[in-house]
Amino acid sequence: MSRAHTALRRAGLGTALAATAVLTAAGVASAHVTVHPDSYAKGATDGALSFRVPDESDTASTTKVQLFLPTDHPLLGVLVSPHDGWTAKVTNTKLKTPVKTDDGTITDAVSEITWTGGKIAPGHYEDFDVAFGQLPDDTAQLTFKTLQTYSDGKVVRWIEEAAKGDEEPENPAPVLKLTAAGTTSATETRTASKTSAATSTSSASDSTARGLGVAGLVVGVLGLAAGAFAVVRSRRAR
Repeated sequence: MSRAHTALRRAGLGTALAATAVLTAAGVASAHVTVHPDSYAKGATDGALSFRVPDESDTASTTKVQLFLPTDHPLLGVLVSPHDGWTAKVTNTKLKTPVKTDDGTITDAVSEITWTGGKIAPGHYEDFDVAFGQLPDDTAQLTFKTLQTYSDGKVVRWIEEAAKGDEEPENPAPVLKLTAAGTTSATETRTASKTSAATSTSSASDSTARGLGVAGLVVGVLGLAAGAFAVVRSRRAR
C-alpha cells in the first residue's frame, strides 16, 4: 500500500508540474504587443486604436516603442494621444499610390510613430493610443509591425506574420481585422451592450429617484394636512 501511495503521489506531482509548465508557456506566449479593439469596419471613420505593450523582462524596463503603420493601405488623418512621461515622434511618408477622398487627394500618410522618454517597468504594461480619420476599405486586415527596446539594449521585433492556418509565431505583429461595412464586431457588440446596460441602469435609477421624490412630497403634504387638522381641533376644544 505504501509503494502504491508513493507512486500515486509522484504521478500527481508530475501531472501538476506538467500543467504548470503548459500554463506558464501559454502566459508567456500571450504576452505580446496587441492592438485594441482587434477589429473594425472597413472604411471606418473617426476612431481610435490602442496598442498595448507589456514588459516581459525580469530586470529591464521598456524605454522605446516604435510602431510602423502600413503605407500600402494607409490610415488617414492619424493623431497621437499625449502619453504621460513619453514623447512621440511622428514620421510621414509619401504614398506610392495617392488616396482620393471627398476632401481631395492624399499624397502622404503617417508611416511610423516612436515613443521615447518613458519607462515600462518589468511585469507592467502601457497602452499607446492613436486616433485615425479613416481606415482603408480595400483590405481585410492591417499589420502594425512594432519594435520594443529595453533598458539593457535588447530589442524585441514584433514583426512576424502567421500564414493562414499556421500557428501563431513567436513574435507576432499586432493585426487589426477589417470587417465588411455594417458588420458589428464582437468587441463593438460588448461595448454596445455595456453602454446599453449602463443606460438602462441609469434610467432605472432616475425613475426610482423620481418615484421616491414624489412619495416624499406626498408624505410631506399629508403631514402638513394632519398638523393643520390637529391645530384646528385643538382650538375648537379650547
